[in-house]
Amino acid sequence: QNEKELQDVVKQQEEKMLQLIDQSGEVVRLKTEVSELERLLQRAETEAKVLWEEVRGKEHQVDTAHVQERVMLRREVDKLRLLLVEREDEHIRRTNQY
Repeated sequence: QNEKELQDVVKQQEEKMLQLIDQSGEVVRLKTEVSELERLLQRAETEAKVLWEEVRGKEHQVDTAHVQERVMLRREVDKLRLLLVEREDEHIRRTNQY
């Protein structure tokens, strides 16, 4: 009976180890995704700043295409920022589960 109990305990520990391995793989994937989102966010913010400076320099001749593009980029930045926050929250929740 003791041997069976010991086998059960060993089996439970093996299952827990496999779960941790799976979860650590998920954490690595999420960290990679967060890094990519941060790069995309930075790129979008830079593009938005350049466009803003360009439009500000041409106040007397407003180019609607530039304004529309700027608005589109600002929306993209906002979406990326929100997605980044969501991913960070998800990462924190998963990390706290360990």
